[in-house]
Amino acid sequence: MAGTFSQIYIQYVFAVKGRENLLQNEWKEVVFKYIAGIVKGKNQKSIIVNGNSDHVHVFVGLKPSIKISDLVRDIKNNSSNFINEQKWVDGHFSWQEGYGAFSYSHSQIENVYKYILNQETHHKKQTFRHEYLELLRKFEIDYNEKFLFDWLE
Repeated sequence: MAGTFSQIYIQYVFAVKGRENLLQNEWKEVVFKYIAGIVKGKNQKSIIVNGNSDHVHVFVGLKPSIKISDLVRDIKNNSSNFINEQKWVDGHFSWQEGYGAFSYSHSQIENVYKYILNQETHHKKQTFRHEYLELLRKFEIDYNEKFLFDWLE
């Protein structure tokens, strides 16, 4: 019997609720590793997880056994519960509703990896808003400004 083989590369982008700078340097690497573990726990391929204090990029090799929306829902739910259990923030931590999901070919993996790896340097020159709007334009995604993330700039 013939098998089914595929690999779809998706970059998820999502933000901290209220776009607050809550992902602190002291523990954000632990959160990024935790998110990578969630991806692996869903039998998907975690390529890189990185971001800034107010948003995260998660790059995965996605198998068709899970929906794009189900994986990001599980990542956001489980990681926010983890952060709250650790009591790293005053009050309640949560992610904003919504996310971006952008697909790439196999030949683009290295460039996307480097881009996500260098988020801290990248955001010294460019705001998250500019970055996100640029992704939406690059991928020719129609959007309404009122349904985008809360912007703090």
